[in-house]
Amino acid sequence: MAWLYQYPSLMSGTLIKRYKRFFADIELETGEVVTAHCPNTGPMTGISTPNSRVQISRSNNPKRKLAYTWEMIEVCDTYPTWVGVNTHLPNVVVKQLLHQHLLPTLGDYEQVKAEVRYGQENSRIDFLLTGSETRPVYVEVKSATWAIGKQALFPDTVTTRGQKHIRELAAMLPEARACLLFFINRGDCTTFAPGDQADPEYGKLLREAVASGVELLPCRFELTLEGIRYLGLAEAELSG
Repeated sequence: MAWLYQYPSLMSGTLIKRYKRFFADIELETGEVVTAHCPNTGPMTGISTPNSRVQISRSNNPKRKLAYTWEMIEVCDTYPTWVGVNTHLPNVVVKQLLHQHLLPTLGDYEQVKAEVRYGQENSRIDFLLTGSETRPVYVEVKSATWAIGKQALFPDTVTTRGQKHIRELAAMLPEARACLLFFINRGDCTTFAPGDQADPEYGKLLREAVASGVELLPCRFELTLEGIRYLGLAEAELSG
């Protein structure tokens, strides 16, 4: 499978600490310590351990307060694996996935629109697919980085926003198709389940939504120092 995204030139380092959500101090291989932007607002359960290997990119934009961006961290839960930290990338990658029609289950759509307003709770859907399908397809993307063994889990904290998105998707049925695409941001997981330990209400809503017709797409991705590629679908395990 070809790369869906190729990283810019990356720099290796060691995580010293993550703090105030958006900052990470990283020691480069040269010994220099830099502060990088952490583009992940969540708790980053299991993927922010000090002394872990990390990869960062550098921007040449003089208007940025922090020149560096934290892109990946290496974890060794089952075997050494790079896990995506940059939560801006999943939608970039999924857009390519959709344009290349790599998810046949979504049908023979013709147009891919991003960030479309919808629903009754002032939401934006990540992608709206329209065209020859008899019904439009609403696709919401969630990045899953937490894992226990080879099982990816989402969410890793209480997410009222995520709960709202499930309600909004379910409300689109049956006039439209509604899909939750879980972007498994690491290559070592083969199954997916809701993170009931972190947010039991999300798990409850997810199971109810699936029972009503919301579709799950737990998509596996491999991250390397070169880029991100699609590995196929993980098995969804919803028994709670």
